Amino acid sequence: MTSTDVPPVTGEAPVARTPASVTLGLLRTMRPKQWVKNVLVLAAPFTSGDLFTGRAVLQLAVAFVAFSLAASAIYLVNDAKDVEADRVHPKKRHRPIAAGIVPAQLAFALAVVLALAALGLSLLATWQLLVLIAVYLAVQLGYCFGLKHQPVLDICIVASGFLLRAVAGGLATGIPLSQAFLLCAGFGSLFMVAGKRYAEMMLAERTGAKIRKSLEAYSASYLRFVWALSATVLIMNYCLWAFEIREEHHNTAWSTISIVPFVVAVLRYSVDVDSGNGGAPDEIALRDRVLQVLALVWVATLTLAVYTV
Repeated sequence: MTSTDVPPVTGEAPVARTPASVTLGLLRTMRPKQWVKNVLVLAAPFTSGDLFTGRAVLQLAVAFVAFSLAASAIYLVNDAKDVEADRVHPKKRHRPIAAGIVPAQLAFALAVVLALAALGLSLLATWQLLVLIAVYLAVQLGYCFGLKHQPVLDICIVASGFLLRAVAGGLATGIPLSQAFLLCAGFGSLFMVAGKRYAEMMLAERTGAKIRKSLEAYSASYLRFVWALSATVLIMNYCLWAFEIREEHHNTAWSTISIVPFVVAVLRYSVDVDSGNGGAPDEIALRDRVLQVLALVWVATLTLAVYTV
């Protein structure tokens, strides 16, 4: 075995480590497909009617890129930290670090560079965004180094990642965030995360597949309770937010009408989750055509509510 070959997972051939394979492996570990989550930074400016102003566009671009860099840094740390556990996992063992393509030390080093770049870039928008990115990195690092195994804390931390993205758009552009918006973002995030965990548990019970360690502390009934509670609070606060938008934007009825596709979309998403076949929220959204249509109708009604006189 040459010096560029890495001991593989038991039963597999040695992995040749080349500059090209390492570069590609680092890019895969950074999970660029997950950057789509960062469109949540557009939520607050969109609903306030300030999305298309020149200054807001630049600041939101900064927030999007900063969150992308910060998230990729966390993915690198997570995979490097869990390399030994991933090597015995049927799917995760094919991740670049677990497969021996990317050295763990290199992943840690790049994570530091990306985290510093995210912090520096965020300062181009506002100092408040810098603080938010720092909080995001601290919370997510805590998750990587042990909190992921703590019941309740694990789902709350994952949900906070979505919430902080939504808050970032407001901080980057100086737009005040309403209480109803924050509650929708927070409980919407918890709804998706609890639903994902519930679907994982249902799939494990049906197929006998191994579940993540944190799920061992939960029961299906508890996750279903959290999921249902989050959906209830989410829908209630969205209705209040819709009425709030109606008062702020010319008393139009479109924001009230948007409640219909929103509620139906929540119910449709719940069907996917309850089947036990639901994966990550982005995977469900890309697979369910009906859910996509409902989302488009919802966005259309909100656009009419905010951007028409």
